[in-house]
Amino acid sequence: MQTTFILAFGLYLLGMIALGWYVSRKGNSGEDFLLGGRSLPLLLTLGTTVATMVGTGSSMGAVGFAYQNGWAGTLYGIGGAIGILLLAWWFAPVRNLRFMTMSEELAYYVGANPLIKNLIALVIFIASIGWLGAHIIGGGMYLSWLTGIDIQWAKVLIALSFAIYVVIGGYTAVVWTDSIQALILFTGFILMAAFSLHHVGGWDAMLAAQPAENVSWFAVDKTGVLPAISLSLAILVGILATPSFRQRIYSGNDVGSIRRSFVYSGLLYLMFSCIPAIIGMTAYATVSDLDNPSFAFPHIALHLMPMGLGVLIIIAGISATLSSASSDAIAAVSVVLRDLYVLVTGKMPEAAKVVLLSRISLVITISLALGFALTSNDIIAYITKMIAILMSGMCVCGLLGRFWPRYNWQGALATLVAGMGTALYVSLTPQINSLFGNPVLPSLTAALLAGVLMTLVTPRCTISREQALAMLDAERQKMESRPTTQNVAGQEA
Repeated sequence: MQTTFILAFGLYLLGMIALGWYVSRKGNSGEDFLLGGRSLPLLLTLGTTVATMVGTGSSMGAVGFAYQNGWAGTLYGIGGAIGILLLAWWFAPVRNLRFMTMSEELAYYVGANPLIKNLIALVIFIASIGWLGAHIIGGGMYLSWLTGIDIQWAKVLIALSFAIYVVIGGYTAVVWTDSIQALILFTGFILMAAFSLHHVGGWDAMLAAQPAENVSWFAVDKTGVLPAISLSLAILVGILATPSFRQRIYSGNDVGSIRRSFVYSGLLYLMFSCIPAIIGMTAYATVSDLDNPSFAFPHIALHLMPMGLGVLIIIAGISATLSSASSDAIAAVSVVLRDLYVLVTGKMPEAAKVVLLSRISLVITISLALGFALTSNDIIAYITKMIAILMSGMCVCGLLGRFWPRYNWQGALATLVAGMGTALYVSLTPQINSLFGNPVLPSLTAALLAGVLMTLVTPRCTISREQALAMLDAERQKMESRPTTQNVAGQEA
C-alpha cells in the first residue's frame, strides 16, 4: 500500500509539472511570471482562490482540531468564508489601481511612504515564509504517515514538489494547477467524509462516540466562547491580510469577475467547513488515542479507505498543501522583486532579468520556509500565532487606509508596531493567551487604537492619493517589459 501511495504521489507531481510548463510556455515577461499578465478570467480566479483557501490548515489542520474538539473544527471554515466575502466587497475595487504587491497598496494609502512600503514588504515576506512553513509541516506529516518516510525527509519532498512547477511556470502555472487541485481536493474530501461516516455506523454513531462537550454548538463547551471567536477571527484576519489573496485581486481580469469569484469561493468554503470536522470526529470514533491529533487525517486515509479511494485521498491531501503553498511562494517573490530588491539595491530590477531573479528568489524563499518547518509539527498553533504576530497589524493598516482618508504614515507605523508587540506579549503570557485562545483579539484592538490615536496627533499627509499612485506607477514601470496604461485614482470604488 505504501508503494502504491508513493507511486501515485510521483505520477501526480509529474502531471502538475507538465501542466505548469504547458500553460506558462508563452509567458515571457516579469508581469506574466508574477501576475499572469493581469488577465485571469473568472473561472481561473475562482479555482485558484478556492484551492488556496482549502489549504493545510483548513484541511488536515482542521481535521486534527476536530479530532480533539469536535464541531469546533468548523470554526476555521466559517472564519475563512466571512474573510473572503469581506475581501470581495471591500478590496476588489483596488484592481483598477494596478498594484503588484500588498506593500504597494498599503503604502499608497499613506502617501506612498517608502518607510511603510519597505517595512510592510519585510513583514509580508516573513509572513509568507510562515505560511509556506505551515503547508510544508502539514504535507510532510501527512506524507510521512502514509508512506513511512521519515517526517523531516517528507517535509523536504513536499517543499521540492511545489518548488519545481512554480519555478518553471510562475503565477500562470500556479493558477492552473490550483484549479485542477481544487477539483481533486473537493472530490477527495467529500468522498472521505462519506466513507468514514459509513465505516463508523452513520451520523448518530459518530456523535455518540464524542465527548459531550465536543458536540455542543461549535464545541464552545470544550474550547470556550472567547477562544472559539478568536480562532475564527484569526482565520478571517489571515484572509484579509494574506498577500496571496490580494494577488488574486491584482491579477484578475476586472473588478466584477474578481468579486464574483470571491463570493462563489466564500460560499463553497462555507459549505466545505463541516467536511474536515466530520472526518476528524469519525477518526475519533475509530481510535481515540492517537499520539498526535494531526495524524487523524492520514489515519482515516490509511486504515478506513479502500485502496482506490485511499490513493485519491492522498492526492486530495497533497493538493490542499501544494495549492496553498505555491500561491504563498509566488506572492512572497512578488514582494522580493517589487519591493525588497529596491530596498537592497536602490533600483528596480531590469525587465529582462525579472524572470530569472524571480526563480532564484523562489528557491531561496522556499528553502527558508523549509528550514523553519523542520522545527515544528503543530499546524494550528503555528498558523494562529504567526497570523497574530505578523498579520493583525497589516489587517488593521489595510482597513484604516482603505476607509479613512485621514490615515497617515505615522499611524500606519504605530498600527504595525502595536499589533506585533501586543501579539508577542500575549503569546509570552500564558494566562492571557489561555483566556483568549490566541493573541488575535488583543493585537487587533491595540493596532486599531494605536493607529487612530497616532494619526490624530500627527500632521495630515500632504501627498494626495493621485500623487501617491503616480509615484508608485513610475517606480514599477521600470521592471515591466511593456507599457502600462495611466492609472486614475478616481477609478477606485
